[in-house]
Amino acid sequence: MKITIERAALLKALSHVQSVVERRTTIPILSHVLLRAEGAGGAGRLALSATDMDVEIVERVAARVERDGHTTAPAHTLYDIVRKLRDGAQVELETPSGAGGGRNELALRSGRSTFTLACLPPDDYPVMSAGELPHHFVLSAGDLRTLIDRTRFAISTEETRYYLNGIYLHATKNNEVPVVRAVATDGHRLARVEMTAPEGAAGMPGIIVPRKTVLELRKLVDEGDDDVQIALGATKIRCAIGDAELTSKLIDGTFPDYDRVIPVGNDKLLDVPCKEFAEAVDRVSTISTERSRAVKLAIEHGSLVVSATSPENGTAVEELEVRYQNTPIEIGFNSRYLLDITDQIVGEYVQFQMADAGSPTIVRDTAPEANGVSALYVLMPMRV
Repeated sequence: MKITIERAALLKALSHVQSVVERRTTIPILSHVLLRAEGAGGAGRLALSATDMDVEIVERVAARVERDGHTTAPAHTLYDIVRKLRDGAQVELETPSGAGGGRNELALRSGRSTFTLACLPPDDYPVMSAGELPHHFVLSAGDLRTLIDRTRFAISTEETRYYLNGIYLHATKNNEVPVVRAVATDGHRLARVEMTAPEGAAGMPGIIVPRKTVLELRKLVDEGDDDVQIALGATKIRCAIGDAELTSKLIDGTFPDYDRVIPVGNDKLLDVPCKEFAEAVDRVSTISTERSRAVKLAIEHGSLVVSATSPENGTAVEELEVRYQNTPIEIGFNSRYLLDITDQIVGEYVQFQMADAGSPTIVRDTAPEANGVSALYVLMPMRV
């Protein structure tokens, strides 16, 4: 194998694939990226692959290929080398031609720099088969970003409840209109976002996309506006975006019936300017103890007082003008959870729908959105 490639193109592809590779692995080949050069003498391409056996990313990038071939290289080392090369540099990658059963090596040259990396046999690299993926549909990069960004903060990190360690993606109907809905919860808060279902999504099974897959997918849709081709089955999902393709196992579990925790009949409606509210919560929570970061909301007609108390640090109080026409109520929340939700609000006002100080509160964005997007959040109160 012998190729020449632009540093920027190689760095972008490596940044995507190397992030799948675990820093600590007991299987040496999984710490490597597979490099495959094809198209010598024509439209050459370099394909880079990385996997942890649960998630696999393959990305193809244009290159000048003098000699076809394939090898592996230590993923994080290769990425760090390319990252430190000069902007605009050309990078030459070469493996010895006709090298037999001896030690595999990859030579990397750029300008006056030369690196020789020890490689593992490419034939040992594991191939992750996607299996049967009968359901196909297309989402725009913007829509996928919306589904991920507005739900991922609520994904549980508690490994014992593994079925909550991802985003539950499924097709359903809202007022007889087919929608795709993404839901995440950690037991303290719940995020539910839906949008008009694209063609082909209506019959999809409910799937739980693991947290790591969600984060890697978000990186892939961060830079471009290409449509995302999604194919899925009962156990795997594959997403193709531009020159990159991500395949992942799904969480084998049953997501809880989240509709049961969304309260109905919460009649105390508070409309508060989102930006002012978030800034007030952020300031006041500075005084609260790090463990709970609790803040209290004291609400009465037209007025909201945000406060926090700490035996070590003292007290903090801030008052806001709001729209509220019901009986006075005092309710406490984890300030971090409040800020996570207000970060997702696009409208000027955020609405809280409350019942009492001990019952779940619904939080909604008051701004109408395009493509049938709507978001709903449920937050459990705290004793303060």
